[in-house]
Formats: sequence, structure tokens, C-alpha cells
Amino acid sequence: MADVRPFPALRPRDDLAGDVIAPPYDVLTEAEARDLAKNKRSFVQVTRPEATMRKGTDPHSDAAYQRARKNLDALVETGALQQDEAPTYYFYGQRMGQHHQVGVIAAASVEEYDRGQIRKHEHTRPDKEDDRTHHMEVLDVQVGLVFLTYRATNTLRALTAKVTALEPAWRVTTEDEVEHTLWPAPPDMIDRIRAGFARAETLYIADGHHRSAAASRVHANRQDEQSATFLAGLYPDDQLQVLAYNRVVKDLHGHEPEAFLDLVQTFFTVLPHSEPQPPERGSFTMYFQGDWHLLSPRPGLFDEADPVARLDVSVLQDHLLAPILGIEDPRTSDRIAFVGGLRGHQALRRAVDEEGAAVAFHLYPTGLDQLFEVADAGLVMPPKSTWFEPKLREGVAIRSLK
Repeated sequence: MADVRPFPALRPRDDLAGDVIAPPYDVLTEAEARDLAKNKRSFVQVTRPEATMRKGTDPHSDAAYQRARKNLDALVETGALQQDEAPTYYFYGQRMGQHHQVGVIAAASVEEYDRGQIRKHEHTRPDKEDDRTHHMEVLDVQVGLVFLTYRATNTLRALTAKVTALEPAWRVTTEDEVEHTLWPAPPDMIDRIRAGFARAETLYIADGHHRSAAASRVHANRQDEQSATFLAGLYPDDQLQVLAYNRVVKDLHGHEPEAFLDLVQTFFTVLPHSEPQPPERGSFTMYFQGDWHLLSPRPGLFDEADPVARLDVSVLQDHLLAPILGIEDPRTSDRIAFVGGLRGHQALRRAVDEEGAAVAFHLYPTGLDQLFEVADAGLVMPPKSTWFEPKLREGVAIRSLK
């Protein structure tokens, strides 16, 4: 049983939602954040406060956290953000091209996270946990959605259809041509929605491991009712779109091109002159010296019974990036870059042909079935295994810790 609760959100005034909601803080460069922060209503002023300060300001300094609090207070004082009085669930939809998804913004249980009922699939970094914890403590609110998913149920599917048939509070299209819509659930549906989530046995973190870990730390410190839950966006697995998370490597680790290809062929069959995108799970493509090559692992290369070892991202890391290119830890190496699948194979080609990289790899998207399998086994996936689109905007709904 999943304990997913309604809450009264601090949220944008309906007619100002398009000005307020902002991209996730961690997908923006400093230049992009500063450009967005020129709009004094943009929520980036809260999530990236250094963009409103002098250049060179440490984004993890106490001064930056205090500026975030000041900027949040200003959004409230000017009426750009308004506090709902009654708790409810907020149905949040995004439409990007032909893809449409609707989830629910609600409060998820810290206790369920702590005991593993809300399942993880990534390690967290202490410095990033510290950052999100301090941000939450100073602001006294939860601003970033933890992106959760669950196995779709007919009950929640039917409730979503009923709510989204109503007139939304607002609908806006952002600069990336994604349409965002918000439907607060009517009071007479709240109990049915909570009961519907109670039938969902397990929740999984799709994105937001550091935010959920930070919420746990805040609750361990405060031990009060408000901090016992955290802000989450919950989406059924049959609506989510996972794209490839590709790799670009700067150099060949001292290998000559011909020797590099020979080494690759000891682990993989290599088919040159291939299409840029891998055709199926269990293969990936490599852009090298002006040509796309299809790589398929040789029989017996990995343990097919191991849910982590058989992931395409693991096969690439364990049998090519580490042993051949010397990238033992992709989290810390400055020789590798990660390219979200939305940018397409053209970005990989450009990185090699125009930007000086040595080789690029296009992966087949990791499936949610694979994420569930790894998380259910209590294991972790390699870093940068999944890329979800469209991204959930920040500032859609904020949850107070007061």
C-alpha cells in the first residue's frame, strides 16, 4: 500500500503560470539560468538563486540559499504565487509532439522511502544531498518534484480520465513547445484518489534521488508531521517516455584508431556503415572516423541472469569504456560527456566531427521494466542510464514545511 496524500500547494496564480514555471534546476547552464532570471516571476530565481547574484557566486553558499528564500518571498508578496487553503491532488499533464502524459502532484511518505517501499536505482552523492538538504531547510518549503512512477492500475487510470475531463486551472505552452496543464482535483474525488494510490504496491524513483534523500534527512532532523512527506510527481509507467542517454569520449586513451577497433572487436561484433540508431535492445552504435558502426556483444560476454550486467549501459561501460578507453568511473571522469537522447544522433556526430571528440556511442533506451527489475532486486544502475522527456517543470506546485 502506498501512502500518497493530498496537500495545499503554494502555486502560480493561474494567469501567471506561464511566467512562473521553469525548467529543472539541474538541466540549465549558468548562462541559461541568468537569461531566464531576467523574468522576475520565473521560478528559476528560487531554484538557481545565483543567477540573480553577481557572477562567480558560489551556488552552494549560505548567501545563495538566503537569496533563494528572499526571491521566494518576493514571488508570494507580489501575488505571483498563491497559497491554496484546502489540501488536494494536482493532476499535471505534459504534451510533447505526439507524446502525452498525466501524473499527480502529491505528498509521498518519507517512512516508505526510508524502509525501501519507494525503491531507488541510483547511488547519491553526499555533496548533492547536502545542497538539496540546505536548500530545503533554509527555504522551509519543498520546491523540487521527486519524479516517481508505478505500475499502472485501472483505478487510477479511470480517476485520471475523470479529473482531466474537467476544465483545467491553466494550460500553457513553454519555450520548448511542450504544453503543460494543471487540474486540481475536486473535493469529492480526494478520498477515491488516495484509496487508488493505496492499491499501488510499490513506487519507484524515476528521477530525484537526491531530493528524496534530502527530504529524509530533513525529517530525521525535524521529526514533525510536515516533514514526514515529500513533494512528488507520480506517473504511471505506461505513459512515460524514456529516451537514450548517450556517451561521447574525448580521446582513445592512447590507442591508435586501428588498434582501438581491433580491441573493440575482441568483445563485440562490429558492423560498419550502419544506421545511427541501434535497432533493438542488446546493441548500440558507435560513431567513429566518420562512420556509424553497429556493435553487438559476443556470446558469453556478460551474465545474462544479472539484471544490472545485462543493461546496455552496463555492457558498454564494463566491456568497452573501462577496459579499452580507461574510463573506470564515469561519474568523475572528465574524458566522458553524456548527451540526452532528445538531442539525437546529430549531436553525437557533431561532437566528433566538429568539436574534437574521438568517439561517440548511441544507446537503445533503458526500459522501465529494466528499471523496476533492478530496483526490486535492491541493486543500482550505472549513472546516466535513463533520460525522461518531457521534463517536469519546477514551480508548478510547492509544498510548505511550516
